[in-house]
Amino acid sequence: QVQLVESGGGLVQAGGSLTLSCTASENIPGNNVIGWYRQPPAPGARLELVATLDKDDIPNYGASVKGRFTISRADASNSVKLNMTSLQTEDSAAYYCSIQPMNYWGQGVQVTVSS
Repeated sequence: QVQLVESGGGLVQAGGSLTLSCTASENIPGNNVIGWYRQPPAPGARLELVATLDKDDIPNYGASVKGRFTISRADASNSVKLNMTSLQTEDSAAYYCSIQPMNYWGQGVQVTVSS
């Protein structure tokens, strides 16, 4: 079972930046994507796509973060970073690293953006 370790969450003011990191315990098999999803704190809020990278490092972004967030492969092929800029209060959520379609998930990190 692949373990995903996330880091980098925290509290930031609106307009600020944060970087999240995710490292998988082993190399990611081909044809899988690694990336981030988030769940806002509102009751009943749905999990939403933030950003993913496929095996060819082609990114896919959720509409609400496009142009503000950048996902990239870190030094090791089994690690990714998510650079988040121009953060808004609406970006406050629990952020989860995931490998799909293998359905591996990290424990999540909290990002809180204050106004």
